[in-house]
Amino acid sequence: VVSQKKAKKVRKIILKENVAELGKKGELLDVKAGYLRNFLLPMGMAQIVTPDLIKEMKMEEERIEAEKKRVKEEAQKLARVLETVGGFKVKRKGGQGKLIFGTVTAQDLVDIIKAQLQRDIDKRIVSVPEIRETGEYIAELKLHPEVTAQVRLFVYAN
Repeated sequence: VVSQKKAKKVRKIILKENVAELGKKGELLDVKAGYLRNFLLPMGMAQIVTPDLIKEMKMEEERIEAEKKRVKEEAQKLARVLETVGGFKVKRKGGQGKLIFGTVTAQDLVDIIKAQLQRDIDKRIVSVPEIRETGEYIAELKLHPEVTAQVRLFVYAN
């Protein structure tokens, strides 16, 4: 007599949304048939894998990769433009010696770039050193996770 083991009933699925302790949206997984039938499908969290669905996923991944590449190239172009400008001049009311009244902030740099280059830049990507006196400084703009641009700031007193 040969004992028969129960066959593991596993189904290949693609998640439609993030499921805690299972996976993230778009992930290809193997789950037990009962879990799929009783929980994932009724809640609309998963879809059974078909050849057409796999083709569609590959096309979507390629589109996303192309979009990421385009965004990175755009950031590199903007970095080249910002670095070839040479520098931006900032005028502040002068104080005693080399000191100026107030400080030069990231918002000041964003306003200057918008005025000179007609480019909108988010002030959260700009890191400016603490500027309290006249001179030359270097500010950094993080345009993309892999692309940063360094611009020169010339601070003058009126």
